[in-house]
Amino acid sequence: MEYADKLTAAKETAASRPAGFIVLYFTGTGNSKYVAQRIAEGLGDTLLCMNDRIRAGDTSPVETGRRLVIVTPTYAWRIPRLVRDWLRSTELRGAERIWFVMTCGSEIGNAGKYNRALCGEKGLTCMGTAQIVMPENYIAMFNAPQSDKAREIVAKAEPDIDRAIAAIRESRAFAPTRRNLYDRFMSGPVNPVFYACVVKAKAFTVSDACVGCGRCARRCPTNSITLRGGKPVWGKGCTHCMACICYCPAEAIEYGKKSLGKPRYHFEAPER
Repeated sequence: MEYADKLTAAKETAASRPAGFIVLYFTGTGNSKYVAQRIAEGLGDTLLCMNDRIRAGDTSPVETGRRLVIVTPTYAWRIPRLVRDWLRSTELRGAERIWFVMTCGSEIGNAGKYNRALCGEKGLTCMGTAQIVMPENYIAMFNAPQSDKAREIVAKAEPDIDRAIAAIRESRAFAPTRRNLYDRFMSGPVNPVFYACVVKAKAFTVSDACVGCGRCARRCPTNSITLRGGKPVWGKGCTHCMACICYCPAEAIEYGKKSLGKPRYHFEAPER
């Protein structure tokens, strides 16, 4: 389905429902998409993917209803910058209160502080930030789990997702997350340094195993990958979502030597 068709369908779905919740999500390798789907299912409300709008540069107003849920992965101990920038530029029409749900491989640091500040910029009430630990995907630095272990991590996350759904349904604020010195340091001074020094595409390479399917380019949320001679070339807008390397069906993409021999991870729906 083309972007315009998806947008039309989303608008029609939103228009057919009474004002209530809308669940906005951004995803790289599928963790946040799954959590957003669970929340939308639990609330019986509308789901809208930010990836499509970000790719299209679409900052037209979003009809949200009064209560809004934002589901996003954790990048450098805060919400991804491209998500923050899109939220800053987009009118969330009708929104009054926002709940943030952040997936992560270990912790979200002091991300809640910056989410509250973003809400303050937009004149909205922040109802807190929930942390959902999901399988690690950032193989540019860490190890992704094997599939059995990934399923265990997702199963362990289910009660946390249920608690988040219950709090949102009851219009309760999320409980405060941990905010020790480490958390404040990682979300504070480390975040900008991490982006400046680590979040770059130059280490990505592609081998002769590439089949030229173009999946990496289609999944890139910043339109930073183009195909030349049937092989991907990375531009300067990379946000390190790891979708290109983790969804490559031929495992033809590497991130320098850091990804060599590591399992790739993208979300696979569990049996429920």
